[in-house]
Amino acid sequence: MNLSYWEIKSWLTNIDFTIVGSGIVGLNCALQLKKAFPKANVLVLEKGMLPQGASTKNAGFACFGSLSEILDDLKTHSENDVIQLVKKRFDGLKLLRKNLGDKNIRYQQNGGFELFSIKDKSLFESCIEQQEHINKMLKPIFKDHTFSLKKNLFKFNNIQESYIFNQFEGQIDTGKMMEALLQKVQLSGIKILNNISVESFLEGVDSVKIKTNHLEFSTSKLFVATNGFASSLLNEPVKPARAQVLITKPIKNLHIKGTFHLDRGYNYFRNIDDRILLGGGRNLDFEGEETTELSQTKIIQTHLENLLKTTILPNNDFEIEHRWSGIMGIGNQKKAIVKQLSNHVFCGVRLGGMGIAIGSLVGKELAELIE
Repeated sequence: MNLSYWEIKSWLTNIDFTIVGSGIVGLNCALQLKKAFPKANVLVLEKGMLPQGASTKNAGFACFGSLSEILDDLKTHSENDVIQLVKKRFDGLKLLRKNLGDKNIRYQQNGGFELFSIKDKSLFESCIEQQEHINKMLKPIFKDHTFSLKKNLFKFNNIQESYIFNQFEGQIDTGKMMEALLQKVQLSGIKILNNISVESFLEGVDSVKIKTNHLEFSTSKLFVATNGFASSLLNEPVKPARAQVLITKPIKNLHIKGTFHLDRGYNYFRNIDDRILLGGGRNLDFEGEETTELSQTKIIQTHLENLLKTTILPNNDFEIEHRWSGIMGIGNQKKAIVKQLSNHVFCGVRLGGMGIAIGSLVGKELAELIE
């Protein structure tokens, strides 16, 4: 890049902390660092025009995990581990709401509904059998019963006659959340450089040299918060997982209200601005969706459209207005990776599709590694 003296002096000299990734984790890390070290020079690097991973691409679910997901987690995690996972999501959402304010993120607590298809009767019955046990397990967190049964009040087709309802689940406006977070970061005196891709870094005795697609510079400490894209920089057990999404045009007299999980959470939808936002289908092609390509595939988009026609909006005319994809970071464990990698390098990655719930907390914990 053809940089001037002023640009080098103001943006790329005497940098104390550099964060890679301007999503929920990266920006919360930057804010916590600035709070702990008010005089520090904090720089955030972002490879996209906007945050490129999942922070501006997600469905805006303020959720803790559906009943079937929690039961699935109990097969591979201890009961205490699962309680801690749910508690972290609960605490993370409280922190998000406290930091930005419910009005600024358009938070609504309309509840969450888990739907079970006709063919999933045995799974539905298994969830009902274990509902009381899970409610007791989670009561120390929520101070009340979490899950209950509700009849099919929204008249969805091809599902079991009742839903499992989570009274504590909410929804946000993802765009408003990120606007509020970016504004808070910029007002704190933190610098953000967009369209900068970090290609590699080299750690020295007292600093880290960062090589990007446009320039090279040094920083005292480096924090990697790129979640699903982490494998390009780090040797950590994080795999990308693409989530494909579509949204309808406004639908007159839309009666659906809340967040909805279907097929063990592999499909999910909600109301927003008189529209239905629907995502999922990754389970149709796990291998193909293990990618960082922000594109869509015919098999999954066709599946999502069929869900709208046959289950969600069987008696409504609708048109698809827009489609997009986001990239999550997953692994064989649900716990996020927040750790010091070396003397001057740290990471906060692998949010497991729960970025809205835990991103604020993971960012805070990442910054606190050096406090």
